Amino acid sequence: MAMTSSGGGNAPDAKVETISRLAQWRIESFGPSSYRRSDPFKLGFWNWYLSVEKNKYMYIRLFPEPCRISKDQPPIARFVLRVSSPGPGRRPYISPGIVHERLLRTSEDFVWPIDSAFHGRFIIDVEFLDLKIPAINGGEASSIWPNENIMYSLSSKSTLHCLSRMLLEGIHTDVTINTADGVLKAHKAVLSATSPVFASMFLHDLKEKESSTINIEDMSFESCSALLSYIYGTIKHDMFWKHRLSLLAAANKYDIGDLKDCCEESLLEDINSSNVLERLHEAWLYQLSKLKKGCLTYLFDFGKIYDVREEVSSFFRHADRELMLEMFQEILTVWKPM
Repeated sequence: MAMTSSGGGNAPDAKVETISRLAQWRIESFGPSSYRRSDPFKLGFWNWYLSVEKNKYMYIRLFPEPCRISKDQPPIARFVLRVSSPGPGRRPYISPGIVHERLLRTSEDFVWPIDSAFHGRFIIDVEFLDLKIPAINGGEASSIWPNENIMYSLSSKSTLHCLSRMLLEGIHTDVTINTADGVLKAHKAVLSATSPVFASMFLHDLKEKESSTINIEDMSFESCSALLSYIYGTIKHDMFWKHRLSLLAAANKYDIGDLKDCCEESLLEDINSSNVLERLHEAWLYQLSKLKKGCLTYLFDFGKIYDVREEVSSFFRHADRELMLEMFQEILTVWKPM
């Protein structure tokens, strides 16, 4: 997760802060007949710029840094752009159409004229909902998110192929798993090698050892299938993406550290205003320090607490007291009024 960007800017406040898929440019001083361009900031494979120009109207541009990658693989960006004044109760001015989807090559591919007076200090937010690369052969563009490589980093292709056959063909399975709505078959050795909790079940004289049966009734058949697919190295990124919250709970319950880390990294990738409070709760529940820091940074450093003000009261009614105290401390220590 990138926290800041730097580069050869043209003003002291040219730096753009980034977190997850959100970029935020805070401009301290801007007057009539002015032009300002940000430092480059990294999101996806590309370095980006924001620029703002004031004449009769204010014009805001978003464009990739001219280079070989932006020429050969120009991004198709799906994004939301906002401008707001700093301070309590600020109301953002959102670009018409709200969500844009453009192929961006130059500074002229996206120009947003604002018929509104923003002077002095203001904030420009761009939130990337997706970034795609056009297909070379003219086929369908492919998204760079989510990154499926993280799930396969510890396994070789030959081992994955063997494990895949063992699971899919049921080769010498020796344990039955009862889920909430179905039954699965697996191997004690594979489960034990993955999880110390499973290993303990089969090592000691517990009912799982005697019956060769594990009850995982807090998972559906589909989500438990995803868990086994991860353990056996056959999971696909769309399955992982769909079941990552259930996988996170299972990783925590059965002490599968690499899966827990994988889920945390995935949940960090797409923090937004509609899920940040849920992500904060999950981070607290499963002691995910990076995710918790990312959520608090998103809410307070980037000022997105204003976007969830209606949901916050309900969140506080059900939140753990220690989490509420930590959020209050975050307000006192991290929040920097402009």
